[in-house]
Amino acid sequence: MTIVIGLTGGIATGKSTVADMMKKEQIPVIDADILAREAVAKEKPAFKKIIEAFGKDILMESGELNRVKLGSIVFADEQKRQLLNQIIHPEVRKEMVNQRDDLIQSGHKLVVLDIPLLFESGLEHFVDYILVVSASEELQLDRLMKRNHLSEEQARNRINAQLPLEEKKKKADAVIDNSGEISETKAQLYRILNKLTAN
Repeated sequence: MTIVIGLTGGIATGKSTVADMMKKEQIPVIDADILAREAVAKEKPAFKKIIEAFGKDILMESGELNRVKLGSIVFADEQKRQLLNQIIHPEVRKEMVNQRDDLIQSGHKLVVLDIPLLFESGLEHFVDYILVVSASEELQLDRLMKRNHLSEEQARNRINAQLPLEEKKKKADAVIDNSGEISETKAQLYRILNKLTAN
């Protein structure tokens, strides 16, 4: 029997760190962000729809999507963000379910769906167990500004574009606090994995 874990959290809380720890334990991780990037590649159906919706200004000279430019548009405008999500999410969902089902067929005990917007996209029913990675708001803001070279206002816009972390924690089956040392994060994860695989 496979347990499908939905891995989520706030932006810059360290979800990728936890996903990497799981990969090291040979647990397959399906990354929604990677699927979303693949979904907007030139030859994919979503690419054409995005150009129709946002115009050719969001293309680089190479003809590829300028993700930074598109990001700055959609994070500043709720309606445009919803429009982009309506184009990309169905494609990502389809691919994610295919990959999940293949891994279940292969007999894996645990399969992870790494979905930053698990709750916002209403994808809870795709998983059996929800694991939320959290961090203090100051740390989240600091990491995001450094990682993405954003101003405080831009970083706050991105954090505020998601469901508040406290709400996510309430809906979780387990929470990993990633505000401390990496060894503490790892210890929390292993406790959860041991519990899940003990049955």
